Amino acid sequence: MYATIWALVPSVVAIVLALITKEVYSSLFAGILVGGLFFSGFQLEGAMLHIFQDGLIGQISDAYNCGILVFLVFLGIMVALMNRAGGSAAFGNWAAEHVKSRVGVQLATILLGVLIFVDDYFNCLTVGSVMRPVTDRQNVSRAKLAYLIDATAAPVCIIAPISSWAAAVSGFAPEGTNGIMLFVRAIPYNYYALLTIFMMVLMTALQIDYGPMALHEANARKGDIFTVTPPAGSFSEAKNTKGGVIDLVLPVIILIIACVAGMLYTGGFMSGTDFITAFSESDASVGLMLGSFAAMALTVAFYSVRGVLKFHDCMDCMAEGFRAMVPAIMILTLAWTLKSMTDSLGAAEYVAAVVEQSAGSLLSFLPAIVFLIACGLAFATGTSWGTFGILIPITLKVFPLESGNPLAVICVSACMAGAVCGDHCSPISDTTIMSSAGAQCDHIAHVSTQMPYAVTCAAVSFVTYLVAGFVRNAAVSLLVGIAIMAVVLCCIRYTEKGGRSGGQKPAGEKS
Repeated sequence: MYATIWALVPSVVAIVLALITKEVYSSLFAGILVGGLFFSGFQLEGAMLHIFQDGLIGQISDAYNCGILVFLVFLGIMVALMNRAGGSAAFGNWAAEHVKSRVGVQLATILLGVLIFVDDYFNCLTVGSVMRPVTDRQNVSRAKLAYLIDATAAPVCIIAPISSWAAAVSGFAPEGTNGIMLFVRAIPYNYYALLTIFMMVLMTALQIDYGPMALHEANARKGDIFTVTPPAGSFSEAKNTKGGVIDLVLPVIILIIACVAGMLYTGGFMSGTDFITAFSESDASVGLMLGSFAAMALTVAFYSVRGVLKFHDCMDCMAEGFRAMVPAIMILTLAWTLKSMTDSLGAAEYVAAVVEQSAGSLLSFLPAIVFLIACGLAFATGTSWGTFGILIPITLKVFPLESGNPLAVICVSACMAGAVCGDHCSPISDTTIMSSAGAQCDHIAHVSTQMPYAVTCAAVSFVTYLVAGFVRNAAVSLLVGIAIMAVVLCCIRYTEKGGRSGGQKPAGEKS
Protein backbone atom coordinates (compact mmCIF):
# COMPACT_ATOMS: atom_id res chain seq x y z
CA MET A 1 0.00 0.00 0.00
CA TYR A 2 3.03 2.30 0.30
CA ALA A 3 3.08 5.24 -2.14
CA THR A 4 -0.21 4.17 -3.73
CA ILE A 5 -3.68 5.70 -3.68
CA TRP A 6 -4.32 3.64 -0.52
CA ALA A 7 -2.11 6.14 1.33
CA LEU A 8 -4.89 8.72 1.06
CA VAL A 9 -7.66 6.40 2.27
CA PRO A 10 -7.23 7.13 6.05
CA SER A 11 -7.83 10.84 5.47
CA VAL A 12 -10.79 10.16 3.20
CA VAL A 13 -12.32 7.88 5.86
CA ALA A 14 -11.95 10.57 8.56
CA ILE A 15 -13.36 13.34 6.35
CA VAL A 16 -16.35 11.34 5.09
CA LEU A 17 -17.25 10.09 8.59
CA ALA A 18 -16.95 13.60 10.03
CA LEU A 19 -19.31 15.03 7.41
CA ILE A 20 -21.80 12.18 7.81
CA THR A 21 -21.81 11.74 11.60
CA LYS A 22 -21.12 15.40 12.51
CA GLU A 23 -18.79 13.98 15.20
CA VAL A 24 -15.17 14.95 14.71
CA TYR A 25 -13.24 13.12 17.45
CA SER A 26 -14.34 9.58 16.63
CA SER A 27 -14.11 10.26 12.89
CA LEU A 28 -10.50 11.40 13.17
CA PHE A 29 -9.60 8.40 15.31
CA ALA A 30 -11.28 6.05 12.82
CA GLY A 31 -9.07 7.47 10.07
CA ILE A 32 -6.01 7.12 12.32
CA LEU A 33 -6.92 3.49 13.06
CA VAL A 34 -7.27 2.69 9.35
CA GLY A 35 -3.85 4.24 8.71
CA GLY A 36 -2.29 2.24 11.54
CA LEU A 37 -3.79 -1.02 10.27
CA PHE A 38 -2.60 -0.32 6.72
CA PHE A 39 0.92 0.43 7.96
CA SER A 40 1.15 -2.69 10.15
CA GLY A 41 -0.32 -5.11 7.62
CA PHE A 42 -3.53 -5.37 9.66
CA GLN A 43 -1.76 -6.50 12.85
CA LEU A 44 -3.57 -4.89 15.78
CA GLU A 45 -0.54 -4.75 18.10
CA GLY A 46 1.66 -3.14 15.47
CA ALA A 47 -1.13 -0.72 14.55
CA MET A 48 -1.58 0.44 18.16
CA LEU A 49 2.17 0.92 18.66
CA HIS A 50 2.43 2.92 15.43
CA ILE A 51 -0.60 5.05 16.28
CA PHE A 52 0.46 5.98 19.81
CA GLN A 53 4.27 5.90 19.71
CA ASP A 54 5.00 7.17 16.19
CA GLY A 55 1.76 9.09 15.78
CA LEU A 56 0.21 10.66 18.88
CA ILE A 57 3.29 10.90 21.12
CA GLY A 58 5.53 11.75 18.19
CA GLN A 59 3.33 14.66 17.15
CA ILE A 60 2.81 16.04 20.67
CA SER A 61 6.54 15.84 21.42
CA ASP A 62 7.46 17.58 18.15
CA ALA A 63 9.00 20.94 19.07
CA TYR A 64 7.08 22.93 16.45
CA ASN A 65 3.72 21.35 17.30
CA CYS A 66 4.33 21.75 21.02
CA GLY A 67 5.03 25.46 20.52
CA ILE A 68 1.74 25.88 18.65
CA LEU A 69 -0.16 24.17 21.47
CA VAL A 70 1.46 26.43 24.07
CA PHE A 71 0.61 29.46 21.88
CA LEU A 72 -3.01 28.29 21.80
CA VAL A 73 -3.13 28.06 25.59
CA PHE A 74 -1.62 31.53 26.08
CA LEU A 75 -4.03 32.98 23.55
CA GLY A 76 -6.94 31.27 25.31
CA ILE A 77 -5.81 32.85 28.59
CA MET A 78 -5.62 36.25 26.87
CA VAL A 79 -9.21 35.92 25.66
CA ALA A 80 -10.37 34.79 29.13
CA LEU A 81 -8.63 37.81 30.67
CA MET A 82 -10.24 40.24 28.22
CA ASN A 83 -13.67 38.70 28.86
CA ARG A 84 -13.27 38.71 32.65
CA ALA A 85 -12.05 42.34 32.61
CA GLY A 86 -15.11 43.39 30.62
CA GLY A 87 -13.05 44.55 27.64
CA SER A 88 -14.89 42.35 25.14
CA ALA A 89 -18.30 43.54 26.34
CA ALA A 90 -17.21 47.19 26.32
CA PHE A 91 -15.84 46.86 22.78
CA GLY A 92 -19.10 45.20 21.72
CA ASN A 93 -21.10 48.12 23.15
CA TRP A 94 -18.82 50.64 21.43
CA ALA A 95 -19.02 48.86 18.10
CA ALA A 96 -22.81 48.56 18.36
CA GLU A 97 -23.01 52.36 18.54
CA HIS A 98 -20.70 52.91 15.55
CA VAL A 99 -21.41 49.90 13.31
CA LYS A 100 -25.14 49.55 13.04
CA SER A 101 -25.63 46.91 10.35
CA ARG A 102 -24.87 43.25 9.72
CA VAL A 103 -23.04 44.20 6.52
CA GLY A 104 -20.90 46.71 8.41
CA VAL A 105 -19.71 44.26 11.08
CA GLN A 106 -18.91 41.64 8.47
CA LEU A 107 -16.86 44.11 6.44
CA ALA A 108 -15.11 45.19 9.66
CA THR A 109 -14.27 41.53 10.36
CA ILE A 110 -12.81 41.15 6.87
CA LEU A 111 -10.78 44.36 7.27
CA LEU A 112 -9.34 43.23 10.60
CA GLY A 113 -8.49 39.84 9.09
CA VAL A 114 -6.66 41.52 6.22
CA LEU A 115 -4.70 43.75 8.62
CA ILE A 116 -3.48 40.80 10.71
CA PHE A 117 -1.42 39.13 7.99
CA VAL A 118 1.53 37.91 10.05
CA ASP A 119 0.30 34.36 10.77
CA ASP A 120 -2.89 32.41 10.13
CA TYR A 121 -3.13 30.86 13.63
CA PHE A 122 -2.70 34.29 15.18
CA ASN A 123 -5.19 35.77 12.71
CA CYS A 124 -7.91 33.18 13.42
CA LEU A 125 -7.89 33.46 17.19
CA THR A 126 -7.30 37.21 17.42
CA VAL A 127 -10.00 38.21 14.92
CA GLY A 128 -12.39 35.76 16.55
CA SER A 129 -11.88 37.09 20.05
CA VAL A 130 -12.18 40.73 18.95
CA MET A 131 -15.14 40.47 16.59
CA ARG A 132 -17.22 37.78 18.28
CA PRO A 133 -19.08 40.13 20.68
CA VAL A 134 -19.61 42.61 17.83
CA THR A 135 -21.07 40.10 15.35
CA ASP A 136 -23.21 38.57 18.09
CA ARG A 137 -24.91 41.91 18.69
CA GLN A 138 -25.80 42.19 15.00
CA ASN A 139 -27.10 38.58 14.92
CA VAL A 140 -24.43 37.29 12.55
CA SER A 141 -24.23 33.51 12.84
CA ARG A 142 -21.13 31.94 14.37
CA ALA A 143 -20.80 29.83 11.20
CA LYS A 144 -20.59 33.03 9.11
CA LEU A 145 -18.05 34.52 11.51
CA ALA A 146 -15.95 31.34 11.26
CA TYR A 147 -16.08 31.56 7.45
CA LEU A 148 -15.01 35.22 7.43
CA ILE A 149 -12.11 34.38 9.76
CA ASP A 150 -11.01 31.35 7.73
CA ALA A 151 -11.38 33.11 4.38
CA THR A 152 -9.10 35.97 5.44
CA ALA A 153 -6.49 34.01 7.43
CA ALA A 154 -4.66 31.78 4.93
CA PRO A 155 -5.59 33.75 1.75
CA VAL A 156 -4.13 36.96 3.21
CA CYS A 157 -1.03 35.25 4.64
CA ILE A 158 -0.29 33.56 1.29
CA ILE A 159 -0.14 36.94 -0.51
CA ALA A 160 1.72 38.84 2.26
CA PRO A 161 5.52 38.89 1.79
CA ILE A 162 6.00 39.49 5.53
CA SER A 163 4.30 36.46 7.05
CA SER A 164 5.07 33.01 8.40
CA TRP A 165 3.66 31.59 5.13
CA ALA A 166 6.14 33.55 3.04
CA ALA A 167 8.88 32.12 5.22
CA ALA A 168 7.54 28.58 4.71
CA VAL A 169 7.28 28.89 0.93
CA SER A 170 10.73 30.44 0.62
CA GLY A 171 12.12 27.54 2.63
CA PHE A 172 10.87 25.06 0.02
CA ALA A 173 12.61 26.86 -2.85
CA PRO A 174 15.63 25.02 -4.34
CA GLU A 175 19.10 25.83 -3.06
CA GLY A 176 20.51 28.91 -4.77
CA THR A 177 17.03 30.39 -5.42
CA ASN A 178 15.83 33.57 -3.65
CA GLY A 179 12.75 32.12 -1.97
CA ILE A 180 11.23 35.48 -0.98
CA MET A 181 11.55 36.82 -4.54
CA LEU A 182 9.90 33.64 -5.86
CA PHE A 183 7.05 34.18 -3.38
CA VAL A 184 6.61 37.82 -4.46
CA ARG A 185 6.61 36.91 -8.16
CA ALA A 186 3.89 34.29 -7.49
CA ILE A 187 1.50 36.70 -5.71
CA PRO A 188 -0.24 38.09 -8.87
CA TYR A 189 -0.99 34.51 -9.99
CA ASN A 190 -2.42 33.36 -6.65
CA TYR A 191 -5.94 33.41 -7.99
CA TYR A 192 -7.69 31.40 -5.28
CA ALA A 193 -6.51 33.77 -2.54
CA LEU A 194 -7.32 36.92 -4.53
CA LEU A 195 -10.69 35.63 -5.72
CA THR A 196 -11.63 34.44 -2.22
CA ILE A 197 -11.18 37.95 -0.84
CA PHE A 198 -13.12 39.45 -3.77
CA MET A 199 -15.89 36.86 -3.39
CA MET A 200 -16.17 37.44 0.35
CA VAL A 201 -16.49 41.22 0.03
CA LEU A 202 -18.99 40.99 -2.84
CA MET A 203 -21.16 38.41 -1.04
CA THR A 204 -21.16 40.56 2.10
CA ALA A 205 -22.06 43.74 0.22
CA LEU A 206 -24.85 42.04 -1.77
CA GLN A 207 -25.97 39.93 1.24
CA ILE A 208 -25.66 36.63 -0.64
CA ASP A 209 -25.84 33.38 1.31
CA TYR A 210 -26.43 29.90 -0.10
CA GLY A 211 -26.05 26.28 0.86
CA PRO A 212 -26.15 25.37 4.58
CA MET A 213 -24.98 28.90 5.46
CA ALA A 214 -28.37 30.28 4.39
CA LEU A 215 -30.05 28.28 7.16
CA HIS A 216 -27.53 29.45 9.78
CA GLU A 217 -27.97 33.08 8.76
CA ALA A 218 -31.77 32.79 8.69
CA ASN A 219 -31.72 31.37 12.23
CA ALA A 220 -29.28 34.07 13.36
CA ARG A 221 -31.64 36.82 12.20
CA LYS A 222 -34.24 35.23 14.51
CA GLY A 223 -31.80 35.29 17.44
CA ASP A 224 -30.16 31.85 17.24
CA ILE A 225 -26.56 32.52 16.24
CA PHE A 226 -25.47 28.88 16.66
CA THR A 227 -28.11 26.67 14.94
CA VAL A 228 -26.19 23.67 16.31
CA THR A 229 -25.18 23.23 19.94
CA PRO A 230 -22.27 25.51 20.93
CA PRO A 231 -18.95 23.69 21.42
CA ALA A 232 -17.95 22.63 24.91
CA GLY A 233 -15.30 24.70 26.62
CA SER A 234 -16.47 28.12 25.42
CA PHE A 235 -15.41 31.21 27.31
CA SER A 236 -17.77 32.57 29.95
CA GLU A 237 -19.02 36.12 29.54
CA ALA A 238 -18.18 38.28 32.57
CA LYS A 239 -20.42 40.95 34.08
CA ASN A 240 -17.50 43.28 34.90
CA THR A 241 -18.64 46.91 34.45
CA LYS A 242 -15.23 48.43 35.20
CA GLY A 243 -13.76 47.42 31.85
CA GLY A 244 -13.51 49.76 28.90
CA VAL A 245 -12.65 49.54 25.21
CA ILE A 246 -8.99 50.08 26.11
CA ASP A 247 -9.05 46.77 28.01
CA LEU A 248 -9.51 44.91 24.74
CA VAL A 249 -7.78 47.16 22.22
CA LEU A 250 -4.50 47.64 24.10
CA PRO A 251 -3.93 43.91 24.88
CA VAL A 252 -4.61 43.05 21.21
CA ILE A 253 -2.11 45.72 20.06
CA ILE A 254 0.43 44.43 22.57
CA LEU A 255 -0.20 40.87 21.33
CA ILE A 256 0.38 41.84 17.68
CA ILE A 257 3.59 43.76 18.46
CA ALA A 258 4.90 41.06 20.78
CA CYS A 259 4.22 38.22 18.29
CA VAL A 260 5.89 40.10 15.42
CA ALA A 261 8.85 40.86 17.69
CA GLY A 262 8.99 37.21 18.76
CA MET A 263 9.13 36.02 15.16
CA LEU A 264 11.82 38.57 14.29
CA TYR A 265 13.81 37.47 17.34
CA THR A 266 13.79 33.83 16.23
CA GLY A 267 14.97 34.95 12.78
CA GLY A 268 18.03 36.68 14.24
CA PHE A 269 16.86 40.30 13.87
CA MET A 270 18.29 41.21 17.28
CA SER A 271 21.66 39.80 16.16
CA GLY A 272 21.94 42.10 13.16
CA THR A 273 19.99 40.17 10.49
CA ASP A 274 17.97 42.45 8.20
CA PHE A 275 14.17 42.63 8.59
CA ILE A 276 13.19 40.61 5.50
CA THR A 277 15.75 37.87 6.09
CA ALA A 278 14.79 37.63 9.76
CA PHE A 279 11.16 37.11 8.82
CA SER A 280 11.99 34.55 6.15
CA GLU A 281 14.14 32.57 8.58
CA SER A 282 11.88 32.93 11.62
CA ASP A 283 10.40 30.06 13.61
CA ALA A 284 6.69 30.88 13.80
CA SER A 285 6.06 28.34 16.54
CA VAL A 286 8.66 29.72 18.95
CA GLY A 287 8.03 33.35 17.97
CA LEU A 288 4.27 33.16 18.55
CA MET A 289 4.78 31.29 21.83
CA LEU A 290 7.22 33.90 23.18
CA GLY A 291 5.10 36.80 21.92
CA SER A 292 1.85 35.49 23.38
CA PHE A 293 3.48 34.82 26.77
CA ALA A 294 4.93 38.35 26.89
CA ALA A 295 1.53 39.81 25.92
CA MET A 296 -0.23 37.74 28.58
CA ALA A 297 2.17 38.89 31.31
CA LEU A 298 1.85 42.55 30.27
CA THR A 299 -1.96 42.25 30.15
CA VAL A 300 -2.08 40.86 33.70
CA ALA A 301 0.09 43.76 34.88
CA PHE A 302 -2.03 46.30 32.98
CA TYR A 303 -5.32 45.03 34.45
CA SER A 304 -3.85 44.92 37.96
CA VAL A 305 -2.61 48.52 37.73
CA ARG A 306 -5.95 49.72 36.30
CA GLY A 307 -7.86 47.86 39.00
CA VAL A 308 -10.31 46.20 36.61
CA LEU A 309 -9.13 42.73 37.75
CA LYS A 310 -7.49 41.57 40.94
CA PHE A 311 -4.40 39.41 40.61
CA HIS A 312 -6.32 36.44 42.01
CA ASP A 313 -8.97 36.82 39.27
CA CYS A 314 -6.22 36.96 36.64
CA MET A 315 -4.85 33.66 37.89
CA ASP A 316 -8.34 32.11 37.69
CA CYS A 317 -8.32 32.97 33.99
CA MET A 318 -5.33 30.67 33.47
CA ALA A 319 -7.42 27.55 34.00
CA GLU A 320 -10.44 29.00 32.19
CA GLY A 321 -8.39 29.86 29.11
CA PHE A 322 -6.83 26.40 29.04
CA ARG A 323 -10.22 24.68 29.38
CA ALA A 324 -11.69 26.76 26.55
CA MET A 325 -8.91 25.64 24.18
CA VAL A 326 -9.15 21.91 25.02
CA PRO A 327 -11.53 21.06 22.10
CA ALA A 328 -9.26 22.82 19.58
CA ILE A 329 -6.16 21.15 21.06
CA MET A 330 -7.78 17.71 20.87
CA ILE A 331 -8.87 18.12 17.26
CA LEU A 332 -5.50 19.58 16.26
CA THR A 333 -3.59 16.74 17.94
CA LEU A 334 -5.74 14.08 16.25
CA ALA A 335 -5.37 15.84 12.89
CA TRP A 336 -1.57 15.88 13.27
CA THR A 337 -1.64 12.17 14.17
CA LEU A 338 -3.72 11.40 11.08
CA LYS A 339 -1.19 13.30 8.94
CA SER A 340 1.61 11.19 10.40
CA MET A 341 -0.32 8.05 9.36
CA THR A 342 -0.59 9.23 5.74
CA ASP A 343 3.07 10.29 5.77
CA SER A 344 4.15 6.82 6.91
CA LEU A 345 2.11 5.30 4.06
CA GLY A 346 3.93 7.38 1.45
CA ALA A 347 1.18 9.83 0.49
CA ALA A 348 3.78 12.44 -0.51
CA GLU A 349 5.63 10.00 -2.78
CA TYR A 350 2.39 8.93 -4.46
CA VAL A 351 1.32 12.50 -5.23
CA ALA A 352 4.83 13.40 -6.42
CA ALA A 353 4.69 10.55 -8.94
CA VAL A 354 1.26 11.68 -10.17
CA VAL A 355 2.49 15.25 -10.71
CA GLU A 356 5.60 14.17 -12.60
CA GLN A 357 3.53 11.91 -14.85
CA SER A 358 1.14 14.78 -15.64
CA ALA A 359 3.99 16.95 -17.01
CA GLY A 360 3.60 15.76 -20.56
CA SER A 361 2.81 17.46 -23.82
CA LEU A 362 -0.18 19.44 -22.48
CA LEU A 363 2.03 22.00 -20.73
CA SER A 364 -0.46 24.85 -21.05
CA PHE A 365 -2.96 22.86 -18.99
CA LEU A 366 -0.42 22.15 -16.25
CA PRO A 367 -1.22 25.14 -13.96
CA ALA A 368 -4.84 24.00 -13.73
CA ILE A 369 -3.76 20.37 -13.21
CA VAL A 370 -1.28 21.35 -10.48
CA PHE A 371 -4.01 23.44 -8.81
CA LEU A 372 -6.36 20.42 -8.69
CA ILE A 373 -3.66 18.08 -7.39
CA ALA A 374 -2.69 20.58 -4.68
CA CYS A 375 -6.37 20.94 -3.70
CA GLY A 376 -6.76 17.17 -3.40
CA LEU A 377 -3.55 16.66 -1.44
CA ALA A 378 -4.24 19.50 1.02
CA PHE A 379 -7.83 18.33 1.47
CA ALA A 380 -6.76 14.74 2.17
CA THR A 381 -3.86 15.54 4.46
CA GLY A 382 -5.16 18.75 6.07
CA THR A 383 -1.88 20.59 5.57
CA SER A 384 -1.12 23.39 3.15
CA TRP A 385 2.52 23.72 4.21
CA GLY A 386 3.07 20.00 3.63
CA THR A 387 1.56 20.43 0.17
CA PHE A 388 4.03 23.24 -0.56
CA GLY A 389 6.89 21.02 0.48
CA ILE A 390 5.79 18.20 -1.82
CA LEU A 391 4.72 20.06 -4.96
CA ILE A 392 6.90 23.19 -5.21
CA PRO A 393 10.21 21.30 -5.62
CA ILE A 394 8.58 18.98 -8.20
CA THR A 395 7.16 21.93 -10.15
CA LEU A 396 10.53 23.70 -10.24
CA LYS A 397 12.15 20.47 -11.38
CA VAL A 398 9.75 20.35 -14.36
CA PHE A 399 10.11 24.11 -15.03
CA PRO A 400 13.51 25.38 -13.76
CA LEU A 401 13.47 29.10 -12.99
CA GLU A 402 16.69 29.47 -14.98
CA SER A 403 14.82 28.52 -18.16
CA GLY A 404 12.80 31.74 -17.99
CA ASN A 405 9.57 29.86 -18.72
CA PRO A 406 6.68 31.89 -17.21
CA LEU A 407 4.87 28.62 -16.42
CA ALA A 408 7.40 28.06 -13.61
CA VAL A 409 6.04 30.93 -11.49
CA ILE A 410 2.42 30.25 -12.54
CA CYS A 411 2.67 26.60 -11.47
CA VAL A 412 4.35 27.50 -8.17
CA SER A 413 1.48 29.90 -7.50
CA ALA A 414 -1.01 27.16 -8.50
CA CYS A 415 0.63 24.91 -5.85
CA MET A 416 0.17 27.62 -3.23
CA ALA A 417 -3.40 28.45 -4.27
CA GLY A 418 -4.47 24.81 -4.42
CA ALA A 419 -2.94 24.13 -1.02
CA VAL A 420 -4.93 27.00 0.53
CA CYS A 421 -8.11 25.81 -1.22
CA GLY A 422 -7.79 22.21 -0.01
CA ASP A 423 -6.89 23.50 3.43
CA HIS A 424 -10.09 25.56 3.45
CA CYS A 425 -12.33 22.61 2.62
CA SER A 426 -10.71 20.01 4.89
CA PRO A 427 -12.21 19.25 8.33
CA ILE A 428 -8.78 18.07 9.50
CA SER A 429 -6.98 21.28 8.55
CA ASP A 430 -5.33 23.13 11.44
CA THR A 431 -6.45 26.53 10.08
CA THR A 432 -10.04 25.32 9.78
CA ILE A 433 -9.88 24.03 13.35
CA MET A 434 -8.44 27.35 14.56
CA SER A 435 -11.21 29.29 12.79
CA SER A 436 -13.85 27.20 14.56
CA ALA A 437 -12.08 27.84 17.86
CA GLY A 438 -11.79 31.58 17.19
CA ALA A 439 -15.49 31.91 16.38
CA GLN A 440 -16.48 29.37 19.08
CA CYS A 441 -18.48 27.60 16.40
CA ASP A 442 -19.22 23.90 16.07
CA HIS A 443 -16.40 22.56 13.91
CA ILE A 444 -18.46 20.42 11.54
CA ALA A 445 -21.00 23.26 11.18
CA HIS A 446 -18.14 25.50 10.07
CA VAL A 447 -16.85 22.93 7.57
CA SER A 448 -20.25 22.18 6.05
CA THR A 449 -21.21 25.86 5.67
CA GLN A 450 -17.85 26.95 4.29
CA MET A 451 -17.37 24.14 1.76
CA PRO A 452 -19.90 25.37 -0.88
CA TYR A 453 -18.22 28.80 -0.85
CA ALA A 454 -14.72 27.32 -1.13
CA VAL A 455 -15.80 24.95 -3.94
CA THR A 456 -17.38 27.86 -5.86
CA CYS A 457 -14.14 29.85 -5.65
CA ALA A 458 -12.10 26.74 -6.52
CA ALA A 459 -14.13 26.19 -9.70
CA VAL A 460 -13.63 29.79 -10.82
CA SER A 461 -9.92 29.58 -9.92
CA PHE A 462 -9.56 26.40 -11.98
CA VAL A 463 -10.95 28.17 -15.06
CA THR A 464 -8.67 31.14 -14.34
CA TYR A 465 -5.62 28.86 -14.27
CA LEU A 466 -6.71 27.36 -17.57
CA VAL A 467 -6.72 30.87 -19.03
CA ALA A 468 -3.37 31.67 -17.38
CA GLY A 469 -1.76 28.58 -18.90
CA PHE A 470 -2.46 29.93 -22.39
CA VAL A 471 -2.40 33.71 -21.89
CA ARG A 472 0.47 33.73 -19.35
CA ASN A 473 -0.46 37.23 -18.22
CA ALA A 474 -1.38 37.75 -14.55
CA ALA A 475 -3.59 40.84 -15.00
CA VAL A 476 -5.62 39.49 -17.94
CA SER A 477 -6.23 36.13 -16.23
CA LEU A 478 -7.24 37.80 -12.95
CA LEU A 479 -9.72 40.11 -14.71
CA VAL A 480 -11.27 37.05 -16.39
CA GLY A 481 -11.52 35.34 -13.00
CA ILE A 482 -13.12 38.40 -11.36
CA ALA A 483 -15.65 38.70 -14.18
CA ILE A 484 -16.58 35.01 -13.93
CA MET A 485 -16.89 35.26 -10.13
CA ALA A 486 -19.15 38.31 -10.38
CA VAL A 487 -21.41 36.55 -12.90
CA VAL A 488 -21.58 33.37 -10.78
CA LEU A 489 -22.50 35.28 -7.61
CA CYS A 490 -25.13 37.34 -9.43
CA CYS A 491 -26.67 34.13 -10.80
CA ILE A 492 -26.68 32.60 -7.30
CA ARG A 493 -28.30 35.75 -5.90
CA TYR A 494 -30.95 35.70 -8.60
CA THR A 495 -31.61 31.98 -8.01
CA GLU A 496 -31.83 32.41 -4.24
CA LYS A 497 -34.23 35.34 -4.62
CA GLY A 498 -36.35 33.34 -7.04
CA GLY A 499 -36.50 30.44 -4.62
CA ARG A 500 -37.58 32.65 -1.71
CA SER A 501 -40.18 34.48 -3.78
CA GLY A 502 -41.56 31.09 -4.74
CA GLY A 503 -42.15 30.29 -1.12
CA GLN A 504 -39.15 28.02 -0.65
CA LYS A 505 -37.22 28.00 2.58
CA PRO A 506 -33.74 26.69 3.36
CA ALA A 507 -33.79 22.98 3.99
CA GLY A 508 -32.67 21.50 7.29
CA GLU A 509 -33.74 21.63 10.87
CA LYS A 510 -32.30 23.08 14.01
CA SER A 511 -30.45 20.59 16.21
